[in-house]
Amino acid sequence: MNATHTPIRSVGLSTTEAGSSGRTAPPQASWRKQYARRLWFSDLFVLVWSVYGTQLLWFGFSGETVAAPDDFQAVQISYWTASAVLVVVWMWVLSLMDSRDHRIVGTGSGEYIRIIDGSLRLFGGVAIVAFLLRVDIARGYLLIALPLGIAMLVVERALWRQWLVANRSMGRYSARVLLVGSEQSVSHIARELTRAPRAGYFVVGACVPTGLVGASIPGTGVPIMGNVDAVKRAIEVTGADTVAITSTDELPPDKVKEISWGLEAGRQHLILTPSIVDIAGPRIHIRPVSGLPLIHVETPRFTRGQRYVKRTFDLIVAGVIVVLLSPVLLAVAVAVASTSPGPLLYRQQRIGLNGEPFWMLKFRSMRVGADQELRALLESQGTSEKPLFKIKDDPRITPVGRFIRKYSLDELPQLFNVLGGSMSLVGPRPQIAAEVALYSDAAKRRLLARPGLSGLWQVSGRSTLDWEDAVRLDLYYVENWSLIGDLTILVKTVRAVTSPGQTAS
Repeated sequence: MNATHTPIRSVGLSTTEAGSSGRTAPPQASWRKQYARRLWFSDLFVLVWSVYGTQLLWFGFSGETVAAPDDFQAVQISYWTASAVLVVVWMWVLSLMDSRDHRIVGTGSGEYIRIIDGSLRLFGGVAIVAFLLRVDIARGYLLIALPLGIAMLVVERALWRQWLVANRSMGRYSARVLLVGSEQSVSHIARELTRAPRAGYFVVGACVPTGLVGASIPGTGVPIMGNVDAVKRAIEVTGADTVAITSTDELPPDKVKEISWGLEAGRQHLILTPSIVDIAGPRIHIRPVSGLPLIHVETPRFTRGQRYVKRTFDLIVAGVIVVLLSPVLLAVAVAVASTSPGPLLYRQQRIGLNGEPFWMLKFRSMRVGADQELRALLESQGTSEKPLFKIKDDPRITPVGRFIRKYSLDELPQLFNVLGGSMSLVGPRPQIAAEVALYSDAAKRRLLARPGLSGLWQVSGRSTLDWEDAVRLDLYYVENWSLIGDLTILVKTVRAVTSPGQTAS
């Protein structure tokens, strides 16, 4: 999404003109139904393939029947029929879970969570019904169909998400958003939405107290469509299908309610954007009190149970990875040892959980004595005062080191840090004491979590992000941890390693 928009000179302009901003104007609200319909048909195809594929794998083309209890021996249900019923009910459950809702598709893990949750509920229900009715369904059939169906649904939705994100980057398949509030709040929300086009919000205009039609919000180029009383007319002119209230201080009492009354049910939507940022859903609870939607924000903390789950997950996954990648570890070790003089492993003291130092392991990718050259190189490029020590075109890196860094192979020994407990698979990247000494009070909160082999900022841009963005993403991770989030980051890490850009430290 481009950050600039063509200023609108008159509220009488056509919808097409008002929506022009250097990108193709997105289609109207019908895209939601069109996309949901595409998901429905592809879900159906995947489930038919998975369930009937499992049946053919388990029974072949024989006419096997579900074993009914003695009282119902006269009723014979073939697995061909049982599979059809399973597919229909599975599709129904996915609809009940709102897994195709436009509010969750395209970004975040909610879409996948609903698919997995609904599928597990379905098979739990099948097991209970089979037990109560004494119906003997082949266990192998169910044990293959469930994980296969879930896996194929997740892959299918991931492919559709890539298609959707590509279209949203060009302005299609997105909600057309009219921002309403103070200029400062509108500017902030507009910049955030512009930074995340994959979320599917295309800003087409704003209504602010000044109401200077023809002007634009400074720093964003979002055209001003009038004051807060011109919302209805602004919607008509811009073709907006979503109104986002960015602040309420400038709005008269009951104005938000009045705006909501003027929206077309099912086609136009109202969003309230509180002035809190970087807080995930699990920490937010809405409690209606006397007509007031009070937003409760839980204090970020790791419970004992969460720490146990995260540590157990680290041990199991890191152990499996070490076993699977042992040939790669051996190959990299031989390459490093045979191509440059010096030790095989590079040990560096980093700052970990609660500010405690530890020795982080890496395959050596630089010539011996590289640490003594760091200060001069940082000063030569003018970044010695930034707590993210990066050298562009670093001359200290060996040829083999450049290759293993490109694919993050030099980081593999940190799996042993994970097994030893000084690191986690996912968390803020550990930094050296000199970098930590430059931390602001906010950045010091990175130390509340065990440092990670990978992290949110690495998979969100790796070393192309500046320090402020890296801190913001790390703090978001620290304050909103979840196991699903860790799994998502690990999947993105694999993708980043196999399609490498710039490497992280």
